[in-house]
Amino acid sequence: MAVIEEVAKVSFERVGSHSHIKGLGLDEKGKALFKADGMVGQVKAREAAGIAVELIKRGKLAGKGILLVGPTGSGKTAIAMGIARELGEDVPFVQISGSEIYSAEIKKTEFLKEALRRAIGIRISEERKVYEGEVREIHLNKTRHPFNPYVEIPESVTITLRTKDNEKTIRAGREIAYQVLDMGIEEGDVIQIDAETGRISKIGTTKEEEGLFFKKKVNLPSGPVLKIKEFTYTVTLHDLDVANARGNVFGLLFSTGMEISDEVRSRVDETVKSWIEDGKATLVPGVLFIDECHMLDIEAFSFLARAMEGELAPILILATNRGKTKIRGTDIEAPHGIPIDMLDRLLIINTEPYKKEEIREIVKIRAREEKIDVSEEAIDYLADLGEKTSLRYAVQLLGPASVLAKGEKVEREHVEKAKEYFADLKRSTEFVEKLEGMLS
Repeated sequence: MAVIEEVAKVSFERVGSHSHIKGLGLDEKGKALFKADGMVGQVKAREAAGIAVELIKRGKLAGKGILLVGPTGSGKTAIAMGIARELGEDVPFVQISGSEIYSAEIKKTEFLKEALRRAIGIRISEERKVYEGEVREIHLNKTRHPFNPYVEIPESVTITLRTKDNEKTIRAGREIAYQVLDMGIEEGDVIQIDAETGRISKIGTTKEEEGLFFKKKVNLPSGPVLKIKEFTYTVTLHDLDVANARGNVFGLLFSTGMEISDEVRSRVDETVKSWIEDGKATLVPGVLFIDECHMLDIEAFSFLARAMEGELAPILILATNRGKTKIRGTDIEAPHGIPIDMLDRLLIINTEPYKKEEIREIVKIRAREEKIDVSEEAIDYLADLGEKTSLRYAVQLLGPASVLAKGEKVEREHVEKAKEYFADLKRSTEFVEKLEGMLS
């Protein structure tokens, strides 16, 4: 049982590489706006992704997948996340890298099974005692990681919720703090918190949106903050697998990394199907995004091809920046390092390098998301750097520049100083090659 306690009256910041992505940024006709939902540029790719979303909603993409092909830093992950957001706020989005499946702890097929089932949600509705209201204040309390003192992890969270008639401040533990981080909850959001389990559902926002960070606009709730109400939450098939494998719900919190038997998964599948037939739950197919898919081997591709045709299968999105290369585990060269029979199942979307104006807008979005005040001159300079080096390098300099600005507005001089401290790929390579020349 989650620990939630009301406290007497006595901001949280979230930063993720793609936390600003709220959708694909398309209008009613499916045309991509230059800047919307946190997306900038990549008009053709986003419109193609919008068509794919429509196919998914119509059930026409069953047994198929999507392949995003483009250079590094061209927004492949952002588009994959945008597809998930277009499908719904509570749609699971699972991101892995092709090299992650090669683990000494579990078999690669087991790793892929877990990833696939983490990407399939079950939406359950039931009457529960819940805390519901607009987030007026939120404060995340952090502590040092027990195994790495240089890393901070959430310890607890204090949230002040208000309705038209009532206001309460509650303090919750680590489990709910992690949910707050994962869901990107901020002031102005309207949420529900299950008083018993601690599960959080985001309903929408009361703030006027500016078209960039779109969320569903809702009214301020009325009545008491603590009430009995229908509570809707989403769990994944993997959550249910772990709970059943250990025999109780504590398996969700104390998983040992053991492999889960097919018998347990079959039992969970049958239970879920009965819930759906009885109207107790709804299936929510999510998105499994595999970056660097050229790192997968022939066995992994065979497993995925078969899994895509299953009854309970998420939307599979692959991404690569390779052209023609060998399929891992073979001497066969194939486009993008993917077997031809797998390629035949994929809709291929190309992404292009970002232009200077697009980089400029993305830098502004990231600065706003990270709550960094940056001058127009500094943004222009970062856009120039991004065009000459890479988008990621330009965005990465925001953090060091804000440190050098010591809390003041980031100016061009701060970015130039940060550039001196942190090299881009080209300068770093030239530096090493110069040293090698001195030693030879």
